[in-house]
Amino acid sequence: MPFLSATHQTPAARMISGVRLPCYVFETNIDLARHVANTIASLIRERNSFGQHAVLGLPTGSTPIGVYRELARMHREEGLDFSGVITFNLDEYYGLQPEQLQSYHRWMHENFFQHVNIQPKNIHIPLGNVPPDQVDDYCRQYEANIERAGGIDLQLLGIGRNGHIGFNEPFSSRDSRTRLVTLDPVTRRDASADFFSEENVPPQALTMGLGSILQARKIILIALGEHKAKIIKDLCEGPVSERVPATFLREHGDASVYVDTASASKLTSVCTPWVLGNITFDDRMIKRAVLWLSRQTKKALLKLDANDFLEHNLHQLLREHGPADALAHRVFRWMQETIDYHPGGRDSKRVICFSPHPDDDVISMGGALIRLVEDKHEVHVAYMTSGNIAVFDHDAQQFADFVTEYNRIFGLESERTRQVESDVHTALACKRPGEPDSDTVLKIKALIRWAEAKAGAIVAGCKEEHLHFLDLPFYRTGTIAKNPWGPDDVKIIRELLDRVQPHQVYIAGDLSDPHGTHRVCAEAIFQALRELEADTGSRPEAMLYRGAWQEYPLDEIEIAVPLSPRDVETKKAAIFRHESQKDRALFPGSDAREFWQRAVDRNRNTADEYNAIGLAEYYAMEAFVRWKGEVI
Repeated sequence: MPFLSATHQTPAARMISGVRLPCYVFETNIDLARHVANTIASLIRERNSFGQHAVLGLPTGSTPIGVYRELARMHREEGLDFSGVITFNLDEYYGLQPEQLQSYHRWMHENFFQHVNIQPKNIHIPLGNVPPDQVDDYCRQYEANIERAGGIDLQLLGIGRNGHIGFNEPFSSRDSRTRLVTLDPVTRRDASADFFSEENVPPQALTMGLGSILQARKIILIALGEHKAKIIKDLCEGPVSERVPATFLREHGDASVYVDTASASKLTSVCTPWVLGNITFDDRMIKRAVLWLSRQTKKALLKLDANDFLEHNLHQLLREHGPADALAHRVFRWMQETIDYHPGGRDSKRVICFSPHPDDDVISMGGALIRLVEDKHEVHVAYMTSGNIAVFDHDAQQFADFVTEYNRIFGLESERTRQVESDVHTALACKRPGEPDSDTVLKIKALIRWAEAKAGAIVAGCKEEHLHFLDLPFYRTGTIAKNPWGPDDVKIIRELLDRVQPHQVYIAGDLSDPHGTHRVCAEAIFQALRELEADTGSRPEAMLYRGAWQEYPLDEIEIAVPLSPRDVETKKAAIFRHESQKDRALFPGSDAREFWQRAVDRNRNTADEYNAIGLAEYYAMEAFVRWKGEVI
């Protein structure tokens, strides 16, 4: 029986043109989660009204967690009844026990099932501990259970950077069914944070097949974040290919893609809409189009001529806003005005740099910190989380050994210090791959990050008394998976704002952070700033920075701070103080370079891009945009 779904087109979403699969862009991940949850709720309510089951296919991970939280809220506050819902999860790592930290059984119960009234008998998640000689029979039974339930009404999907859905890796068969698969290296690398290293990620998994997924009556694939932008472009604009298994969704009669603005950023109608037809050219679109033309022609802005516009499908722009030299000069002036040696201004101000992890300050805006200090501003740094999960065990052991020997040499040994030494040794010796640390070990790792953050900030010129270690509650899980921010987090941030009373704040806007910490921290800061403005009628100027994972494109940059070779060397020295992250970070993401290399390369690249469009040739530059109150 068909079901009533929430309307696709809502005020918060717009349909993307020029794609081969229905694709809807939402302004924020919150809007997207609410819309998907409403669609699922509509199905559940309709089936409940007929006394029938609603059968859902469900994924795990950071992408759908907002949907699950909204569904749990609807159950709690609106009485949404899950007693008639049957669920089938897509996959599970092979070799894991259901109660293990990384098990999808555990994840689904902790993040969704225990918060609603679904019946345990109606929950189906592939078992990762099925004996090898029983796997084939088990997979056939899983398929039979789906068929017995009447098939899947709505299948919710995420997508991997390599295009997998479920664990159907590149070159999976279009007609494949539930089976044991070998994981792609990209998938294992992306999962490494959950297992505390890539070596701990199981090499195999059980997954529903592409054929199983495509039999669902309705499919919604969701993607969030800039790191998914390339694969979303491949999915929506590239050819159907086994190389990108998700592209088989185009053969489905009712499959849609829901994305946020970050993951939609590489779609043609988003990044270069003028190639698809007439558009409205406002100042921002003019800037983007002319800078794009400069890159395409490899010409500086002031060398562009009318033929360049005409040969690159910019007839409309030239006709409505030309002539060519006027357009080029207009954008040249805009870009020239973004260059600012003094991001805090000339008059002395109080400034707070909010650093999600203990090293984001010097990695992402170390040069600006140096400049702010040199310009005699009172510069504070607020480290929002301890960063303790990103420390290797051997570093913790080395630090503990140092403290033990220090106590012995100076006669400071006590029963308590011996107990701590024993606890650390036992915890690390008995720790199994993929297990979280004990509280004692986490405290030692937090202390390591604290000392490194302090040393790095001092190299940048900051004063020790202006360093604030907030240790926000949302982060204190001991694992990669974090809680959502809450009132306690906002209260801590607000208290700092009230105490320092800054004129300017800097916030990490790097939403490609694969662990989501940057986004959570930014949202909590935004809420504190909104509350401050509501209470006082004003708030400090808020600047967003990037750099650890990705840099702002030229057309978005509002302030570019030039850095000298000396600035860059000082910035590198500050980054080097984070020794536990040096040489090889525990959770490097998809970029294999060290953080100092990423930072320097991006700063040099930004300067090169400014030079390529005809502006002065700087050694390096850090880029910022202003936060105007929007949700990111």
